[in-house]
Amino acid sequence: MEGAIISRSPNTRVAVVTGGNKGIGLEVCRQLADNGVSVVLMARDEARGMAAVEKLKALGLSDIVFHQLEVTDASSIDRLAAFLESRFRKLDILVNNAATGGNERLDDVIIPGVEKFDGMDVHQRLEWMKNNTRETHEAAKQGVQTNYYGTKHVTEALLPLLLSSSDGRIVNVSSSFGLLITPAKELPCIYVELRRQLDDINSLTEKRLDKLLDAFLGGFDDSSEPETCGRGRTAGFSAYKVAKAAVNAYTRMLARRHPALRVNCVHPGYVRTDFSMNSGLLSPEEGARGVVKLALLPNGGPTGAYFAEGQLQVSFV
Repeated sequence: MEGAIISRSPNTRVAVVTGGNKGIGLEVCRQLADNGVSVVLMARDEARGMAAVEKLKALGLSDIVFHQLEVTDASSIDRLAAFLESRFRKLDILVNNAATGGNERLDDVIIPGVEKFDGMDVHQRLEWMKNNTRETHEAAKQGVQTNYYGTKHVTEALLPLLLSSSDGRIVNVSSSFGLLITPAKELPCIYVELRRQLDDINSLTEKRLDKLLDAFLGGFDDSSEPETCGRGRTAGFSAYKVAKAAVNAYTRMLARRHPALRVNCVHPGYVRTDFSMNSGLLSPEEGARGVVKLALLPNGGPTGAYFAEGQLQVSFV
């Protein structure tokens, strides 16, 4: 499962990419390996992860190994940390890419070909996705557990290895949805409170974030969208938005706590993958470029910042 030992220079950078068997994650693995980085490709499903590694090796990228990881399983995370410690003794780059949409696809919906979306603008594509999925409490819970807590728990477990690097990097794949820039009167109350907390960096704590996420899930009703603090309704994908907002907040706190690391979050763009049901505007290769750019920033680069498609948008710290 873990691949053969590869002879490498002690100066070779080592990267872990969660959710690396397809889509943006697979492209991030390919592009990092193409830049001379030793890559550990992570996936929940061992067969799919091994197949992804073989696909990359067929392209001539040999310094890639697979390790199984379920980001919501503490024992799986512990096994990963032990493997990395035994094999590499350090970690230079962590790309937290594994995610779920927080919605369920309607039972009769089949993912269409990309031609389905010809002529549609971004709003029409997102509306199509909204109309062909449903928000349920179970899907929302899974979304928060994977997108926020999975990112957090993997990061915390691998922090000692990252701190052993001369210039450790953490790249959290986020979303523009996580900025919660919709006018407050159109947001669920939990969004408004979360955004208020994000703006108060000196008082923001992980414990407070936990309470906000618990409140969101506790008030989630499968039969309707969350109540807003004014008129209007949400634009859908509420669990995904809240979880990614929490990822952005966690990125900000982690950067302040560990100034020796480069910790940033990045919106890769609206990408055509299974995740977006092929409705995205960018290819996985295009989406991965911004993620890889952050992972390979020069020493002493920005930290605690939000990037979109490789460009700095907001400096949190």
